[in-house]
Amino acid sequence: MFDQDTLQSRAKPACRAMPDHHYLRWYRPMLAAAIATFSVLAYAQDDTPPRTTTTTAAIASANVLATEAGFETLAQGGNAVDAAIAVATSLSVVQPEASGLGGGFLALIHDAATGKDTFIDSREMAPQAVSEADYLNADGTPNRDTSLNGPLAAGIPGMPAGLAYMAEKYGKLPLAVSLRPAIRLADEGFHPSGALVRSITRKEEVLRRYPASTSKFFPDGKAPQETGIFRDPGQGATLKAMAERGADGFYKGPVAKEMVKAVKAAGGTWTLADLASYQAKERAPIELDYAGYKIVTAPPPSSGGVAVAEMLNILAPIDLKSMDEAHRIHYLVEAMRRAFRDHNEYLGDPDFVKMPLNMLLSPYYADGLRQSILPGQATKSAWLPSVAVKDPGMHTTHFSIIDKDGNMVSMTATVNTTLGSGFVAGSSGVLLNNEMDDFALVAGQPNAFGLIGGSANAAVGGKRMLSSMTPSFVVGKDRLAVIGSPGGSTIITQVFGAILAFIDGKDAGQITAQKRIHHQFMPDRVDIEKGSDIPADVLAKLEEMGYEINDADSWGNMNVVVWDRARNLKTAASDPRNPNGLGKVEAVH
Repeated sequence: MFDQDTLQSRAKPACRAMPDHHYLRWYRPMLAAAIATFSVLAYAQDDTPPRTTTTTAAIASANVLATEAGFETLAQGGNAVDAAIAVATSLSVVQPEASGLGGGFLALIHDAATGKDTFIDSREMAPQAVSEADYLNADGTPNRDTSLNGPLAAGIPGMPAGLAYMAEKYGKLPLAVSLRPAIRLADEGFHPSGALVRSITRKEEVLRRYPASTSKFFPDGKAPQETGIFRDPGQGATLKAMAERGADGFYKGPVAKEMVKAVKAAGGTWTLADLASYQAKERAPIELDYAGYKIVTAPPPSSGGVAVAEMLNILAPIDLKSMDEAHRIHYLVEAMRRAFRDHNEYLGDPDFVKMPLNMLLSPYYADGLRQSILPGQATKSAWLPSVAVKDPGMHTTHFSIIDKDGNMVSMTATVNTTLGSGFVAGSSGVLLNNEMDDFALVAGQPNAFGLIGGSANAAVGGKRMLSSMTPSFVVGKDRLAVIGSPGGSTIITQVFGAILAFIDGKDAGQITAQKRIHHQFMPDRVDIEKGSDIPADVLAKLEEMGYEINDADSWGNMNVVVWDRARNLKTAASDPRNPNGLGKVEAVH
């Protein structure tokens, strides 16, 4: 079910030193002093990942260099938003298999001074010339190559516009300052992670189709090695253009012309007008109460927040703690099943589609869904009303930040599947996404993550494709959490499970380490992560109830920050499945 490159290593690293390369030489004395003051709790062999605790700032991201970029920006006087810009752009350089300037993001921001929560929509959008014919074979079947590989697979990127918007409206530093760490990484280089090296090797056939992709990812004609230095001068130049001109440095002028020229030469349909018309959008987040906690999560074009809210509303009156494990899993899965059915049916870009959000988010609607759950039997997806198909409708990253003043950012960024489209847009160095596959390009046919959509998520010029990204806040009286993860359609159930774990009292390390369960309506099966501690008799009971159990490889790469406000302690943890991540806190001064 899952793209192999999307699955993270299950290694459980102890807290470890920064890589030894020239990028960090200037920073090493300050870093060493900071590390000396950390309170670090390491767990070598159990299921709890390394975590760090502080009374000041905390960042958890998927790459140690990106986390350090965030702290460097905080040290320059920046806030959580400035740090998020530094982390996001550094990940574009060091983790291009998961996100980048050629992709998009969804982010929640909490402004401590005003108490305001807001949502930044920098999701990619379809070019105006999009045509279903480009994604069909001669026999009318879906063409998976054009929807996943090359320039036709790429939507107009949203990340540069969103970061520039955040810097201007919510940051404390000029955009150019927050971009410095990423520019330095691109120019001076870094040791590539094992995940990046493996991703390049696995996608070699696609990358070698395009000269600029070959030049970027196969310097000297061969794939990079973890022991070598990987540089990205093309992307460094594009970042410098953004530092000088803001979003216009990407969407207008020489960079834009170079990208459009490269896309058209390779058979794509982008125009300069497509780039110039892109705008990041600020939207109201979804908010609900569950078990005495306020949940703040992503609205459309994310499907995740609606689905999470629907699942929590279904479970709200159910005492899960009093149930045996089999029945607890039963109710979790049935809530997932119903939420994903509605996900497939109703959701899309709010600027193009009228969605019945009041209904989907209503506790009264959830009451009706709950009544359809049989207490001791699986509800086959085929028994539920089918998803209407009106027309003949994973690789990502997440990071969480809380600064010393209580400002928070939960950002999930993506290029879709591993290394996106595999197409680098000429000398810009920008690796383009393959998010067009997240549209229902061919109605009734599944995308790369097995999701089926109808007309609500059909591709239209200027429209944003539906996303599973679900950056979230969970706010209680004395504790709060910043939560999110990559993982395609599994993002939604990962965040759902993390919210329940936090409310149950688990800390950041326990939340990121817990074994995962997933159901998405179709295919009608329950994916349970290999190595889970679910007893054999519980699995047997679930099968007796009628569930098909799939023993799935690990998925996701969760990064969580928890703030115990009663003790003013922040804890950051990165997924133990990812050996490159770092949940880190600022030194206590």
